[in-house]
Amino acid sequence: MRDRTPTTATSPIEADPTGQAEFETLRADTRADEGKRLRNGIVSLVILVVLVGALLLAVPGLRDVADKISDVAPGWVGLAIVLEILSCVGYTLAFCGIFYRVPTLLAVRTALSQMAFGAVLPVGGAGGIAIGAWVTKAKGGSLRRFIERSAVLFLLTSGVNAATLALAGILVGVGLLHAPHSIVLGLVPGLVACVGIGIFWVVPAAAHRFALVEDAGRIVRWIHTTARVVQDAKEEVRHPSWRVMGGSVAYLWCDIAMLWVAFRAFGHAPPVGALTLAFIIGYLGNIIPVPGGIGALDGGLTAALVLYGADPTSSAAAVLVYHAIVLWVPTLLGTIAFLRLRRTLDEPLVLKPERRT
Repeated sequence: MRDRTPTTATSPIEADPTGQAEFETLRADTRADEGKRLRNGIVSLVILVVLVGALLLAVPGLRDVADKISDVAPGWVGLAIVLEILSCVGYTLAFCGIFYRVPTLLAVRTALSQMAFGAVLPVGGAGGIAIGAWVTKAKGGSLRRFIERSAVLFLLTSGVNAATLALAGILVGVGLLHAPHSIVLGLVPGLVACVGIGIFWVVPAAAHRFALVEDAGRIVRWIHTTARVVQDAKEEVRHPSWRVMGGSVAYLWCDIAMLWVAFRAFGHAPPVGALTLAFIIGYLGNIIPVPGGIGALDGGLTAALVLYGADPTSSAAAVLVYHAIVLWVPTLLGTIAFLRLRRTLDEPLVLKPERRT
């Protein structure tokens, strides 16, 4: 870090008693640091991709996967890329709907930048939130408000995941969709998702049992903060916006459709019910902090697909194609958005009016 301690009579702090010069220096350093984080993340990602490619070619047991990928149908790959772009559009729409007071162009650039940072940094989604917080501070916005609205967006997108898991699991359990072991691998995960949704739905009511007083403990304050965020998310569900709800659904469902297309690129795809359940459950592997989720996401998705009856070689090949697209499309789009975003941080921020109640 640069030494900012004033040592002479002409230091910026003494020349500017308001501290504005120091603020501008801090902001410039932060801007450089964020750019450096993204660049280093992309470099690490490229190295990991090269190592994975070398592993596929070097290990005899994995050469069948590499051979299968080499025979992939380009038309299906093109369709998969289009679906991933639509997934990015879905997230951007949901972000703009949650942060509806932020100017549209700024919100779009921030959302895409979040996707890039979330893709390439080991901290995953936390890296995306960090870049949004950086923009908020640079623009002089409320960091607390940004965190709370980001939590609402996270709950809504996670809620779509849970609702999709519940719907697919129940449909498999009653026989309308196909998957092996329909009760254990279908109905049970679906009911677990229903229970999870129900628990979060009653959090605001449960929080009222704990009085929030001036000297309330940290746990009580956390419960009330969580309840407020959950209540905001419930209001979004009760009064749905096409951007928020449609974008959240497109964000997930286009990704699932893209994995289905990745399978079709090799000639055959698992049943929709099995694929959907395997996708959502397999994505839990992405919580391991690895740049781009390389290895963790691939292993989790492939294992889940095999558990739900897919061919191991086809699963590994389809997941690698899927992961390459879901990794590089947001990274490229988000990097372009981030470069544009950095140039506009000094522009004044004019928020849109609050919604009418």
